[in-house]
Amino acid sequence: MHAALISGFLLGLSLIVAIGAQNAFILRQGLRREHVFPLVLTCALSDALLIALGVAGFATVLASLDWLEPVMRYCGAAFLLAYALRSFWSAWRGGNALSPRGTEHTSLAASLTTCLALTWLNPHVYLDTVVLLGSISTRHGGHETAFALGAMTASFVFFFSLGYGARLLAPLFSQPISWRLLDLLIGIVMTTIGVSLVLE
Repeated sequence: MHAALISGFLLGLSLIVAIGAQNAFILRQGLRREHVFPLVLTCALSDALLIALGVAGFATVLASLDWLEPVMRYCGAAFLLAYALRSFWSAWRGGNALSPRGTEHTSLAASLTTCLALTWLNPHVYLDTVVLLGSISTRHGGHETAFALGAMTASFVFFFSLGYGARLLAPLFSQPISWRLLDLLIGIVMTTIGVSLVLE
C-alpha cells in the first residue's frame, strides 16, 4: 500500500512539474497574489477528479467516444492561441503587467473561468490523468486507491507550492523587463501547446 502511495505521488508530480498552460497561469496569478487560493484549489480538485475517473476505468468510456477527442483538441487549441495573443500583447505594451499586483484587477469569476478552461479544454490533461495514471494504477492490484491518493496529493502539493511560492520571486518581478519576459514565455508556451494540438 505504501509503495503504491509513493509511486502515485512521484508519478503524479513528474507529470505536472513541467511548465504548461495551467502552470504558467498559476505562476502569474501567484506573482500578482490574486485569487491564489481558489485557483490552486480548483486545479488540484480538477486533477483529483480526473485521477479518480482514470482509476475507476473511465478511460475505456472516453475511448468509445470518437467525436470527443477532436472537439476537445480544437477547442483547447483555439483557447490557448487566444490566450497566447493576449500574453504577447501584454509583453509588447508592458504597462499594467509591470507590477505583481498590477493596476488591472481581474475578477474571481474571470480568473476561475480561465483556470477551468486551461484545465478542462486541454486534451493532454486527460492523457496524463485519466489514461496514463488510470492504466498504471492497474499495476498496483488491490492498492489502486492508494496509488490514486498519492497522485492526488502530488497535485495539491505542487499547485499550492507554485501558487504561494511564486511570491518569493516578487523582488525579481519588481523589474519591468521581468514581467515582459514572463508574458513572452507564457505566450510561447501557450502557442507551442496550441499548435501541437492542431498538428496532432
